[in-house]
Amino acid sequence: MRISLKKIDWYKSIKKTSLFCSLFYLSVNVHAQTKAISSSEIYQNLEKLNTVGNALYVAAHPDDENTLLISWLSKEKKVRTAYMAMTRGDGGQNLIGAEQGEYVGLLRTHELLEARKIDGGEQYFSRAIDFGFSKHTEEALSTWGKEKILEDLVYQIRKFKPDVIINRFPPDERAGHGHHSASAVLSAEAFDAAADPTKFPEQLKTVSVWQAKRLVWNSFNRGFTNSEPTDGPFIKIPLADFNPLLGKSYSEIAAEARSKHRSQGFGSAPTRNERYDFAVSIKGEPAKDDLFDGVDLTWNRTPGGAAVAVELKEILKNFDFTNPSKSVKGLIKVYKTIENLPESVYKADKLKECVNIIMACGGIYCEVNPSTYMVSPGQSLKLFSNTVNRSDIDVKLEKLEISGSAQKDTTLALDLKYNKNLDFAMEIIIPQNAAITQPYWLQTQSEKGFYKLSDEKYRGLPMAPDALWAKYTLNIFGEKINYSHPIKYKYTEPAVGEIYKYLEVRPEIMLNLDQKVYIFADNKPKQVSVMVRSNVANLTADVKLNLSKDWKYSPATIPVTFTEKNQEKQIFFTVTPPVNTSETEIKASATTPNGTYERALKTVKYDHIPELNVFPEAKAVANKINIIKKGQNLAYIAGAGDDVPASLRQIGYDLTFLNENTITGNLSKFDAIIVGVRAYNTEDWLPNAQNLLFEYVKNGGNLIVQYQTQAFYGVVKTKELGPYPLSIGRGRVTEEDAEMKVINTNEPILNYPNKITNKDYEGWVQERGLYFAEKWSDKYTTVFAIKDKGETELEGSLLYTKYGKGAYIFTGLSFFRQLPAGVPGAFRLMANLISFNKK
Repeated sequence: MRISLKKIDWYKSIKKTSLFCSLFYLSVNVHAQTKAISSSEIYQNLEKLNTVGNALYVAAHPDDENTLLISWLSKEKKVRTAYMAMTRGDGGQNLIGAEQGEYVGLLRTHELLEARKIDGGEQYFSRAIDFGFSKHTEEALSTWGKEKILEDLVYQIRKFKPDVIINRFPPDERAGHGHHSASAVLSAEAFDAAADPTKFPEQLKTVSVWQAKRLVWNSFNRGFTNSEPTDGPFIKIPLADFNPLLGKSYSEIAAEARSKHRSQGFGSAPTRNERYDFAVSIKGEPAKDDLFDGVDLTWNRTPGGAAVAVELKEILKNFDFTNPSKSVKGLIKVYKTIENLPESVYKADKLKECVNIIMACGGIYCEVNPSTYMVSPGQSLKLFSNTVNRSDIDVKLEKLEISGSAQKDTTLALDLKYNKNLDFAMEIIIPQNAAITQPYWLQTQSEKGFYKLSDEKYRGLPMAPDALWAKYTLNIFGEKINYSHPIKYKYTEPAVGEIYKYLEVRPEIMLNLDQKVYIFADNKPKQVSVMVRSNVANLTADVKLNLSKDWKYSPATIPVTFTEKNQEKQIFFTVTPPVNTSETEIKASATTPNGTYERALKTVKYDHIPELNVFPEAKAVANKINIIKKGQNLAYIAGAGDDVPASLRQIGYDLTFLNENTITGNLSKFDAIIVGVRAYNTEDWLPNAQNLLFEYVKNGGNLIVQYQTQAFYGVVKTKELGPYPLSIGRGRVTEEDAEMKVINTNEPILNYPNKITNKDYEGWVQERGLYFAEKWSDKYTTVFAIKDKGETELEGSLLYTKYGKGAYIFTGLSFFRQLPAGVPGAFRLMANLISFNKK
């Protein structure tokens, strides 16, 4: 490939070449590739380059990590620091949107990556799936498959080679969650197993055994208070010191990082006072004064490394904060010295650190961006390179390669003159067999408790590395320096500024059904809408559905023609259910001259993470159920992460959303008002409307309140949740098949208009319910007594009271999971709640 060396029109192509690679999401910075940093930050990074040591933090979920300790390790101790999370948080709730399951996991994965950019850590994961709240260590280990997750943790220890391993949790009930305690159990076993060549010996083809110096528990008391532990030998760690180079204390940095966990409502205010944590000795040699007692954190620990330390000492001594480029020549020498060292776990990482510091000191900016963020196999892709040297040092751009491309000639030998852009364009072809962009852990159907690896080389990574990279060869002061970055699309949003997006390889055709679940409450046919999107211009596709034999649809095929790329067209099929109860999958597919496509487009988009697009199967669940309803008009007060309204429309209810402006109107027209999950935690206006809601009940209305929480990330913002005293606790039943013991078999709420039987409790997902009522007035009637195995029965999952002419119902049953999942019995029970007190 030849590249034009003169200034060109940004949209002119040069010459095409082939790209023989698959493109995946990147696991690196989603902001500017060559991030400009201040002189003080450069100096901080120089000190870190002169520190040789690693620390691994271990816990269970996104948000479990102590961002303060990670900030302190990375920026005060200046060691390479990583957080190993057992899960991606797939089973948690979402305070800011409706994503559940694997999409919450994808969102939280990127919240962790954003947090690590701030606190300076790296991020890794095991294959364990977060299956929701677990009360017992044994349940978590059994569900995950203990040996599989232990294998992941041992591999990461052997690869990362930490001097110190730090647990967030103890291995017992003090951890408060079975996943938490399981992470501690696994960490203790992995500490020994990583050093044992008989454990997971197949790993030794790519990694070597490793014995960490010590394993400690980053202890806490109930409520995460920090009084001195009584468990055994410990040291006290001052974490909140002020760093004048960064202009912040570590507690301020930690608050910024923790605030990236928005889906869990963990926005944190910075603190500016002393803070101590404790490290309790668990295994290995106990520390006496410092977490790294007995660990040599200097270059002396590596053969030949003493020379690097000498060179860096001179650079640090003479560093000019007003002109960092004076250090470049010395850093080139450091780079060459490290490059000539024997291979070690430290070498590759320190070479990357050194290159980034050289680029920062020289103000050298190198970046390649595509003309679009979405491309399909077989399409061409235009790339644009922008390079500039913002210092007076001697820099030449010798070569630019696009990794994986069949380039013949990339030699440039161009001087980068002070503050003058060097721009050029090129064009590549995406091969027909290029893999579709997809998070690697979602490429293969998971098993219960753990994800399958699509490729062993991805083990532990937050995302698969992108195979499309720009590789620059720079000549600086006569020495060749290689700088690489992943290729991303960037654009300018007028209200925001410059935004970077992942580069995606998309299917030619994507098909989105308008619902995840279709509920047929009678024998009438329903219209099923499919939004068909083409990523290729001038294309015709034939679209059809695939259902069980007892279900019918028409027409058999619908042809769709596209004239432009990214064009959308909506088509409609009529689906007729069988007479009897039945469940089926509705799968959509489209056939073009290039093949058959069966993928949808799912977007996860928030302003604190990069936009994420994934391509799940184009399918939905259809259920024919027997259900009777009384009442038609519902009002809904939306909560957080709430797909219940769409589910209620599926069974024929008319729905009106109430907010602080519309709730002042006439409410008597509604047969029921339903309050969404955690609405009392998130909607500040709701307490002021409480008297209005109670008046609605008193006049004959039916008010249904779904689960709320008094957890530390949100409290109910009203004195009285119900018309009579009612308080909620942390009681929950996590076993989705737990027996639903009925307190009174004649209970009206279970007999009208639908007769609720044991069959209606089958097929529930993840849990029965959470945040049950804990204390209540004797004016309430309870419906169920349910429990997890070995525990005491809880009666606060569903209770109600008559109030005036109407009824008030509180339920901690997880309708917010069951209805979107299409669980027939949950629909029938919800219909009874809505119909209660009506004839």
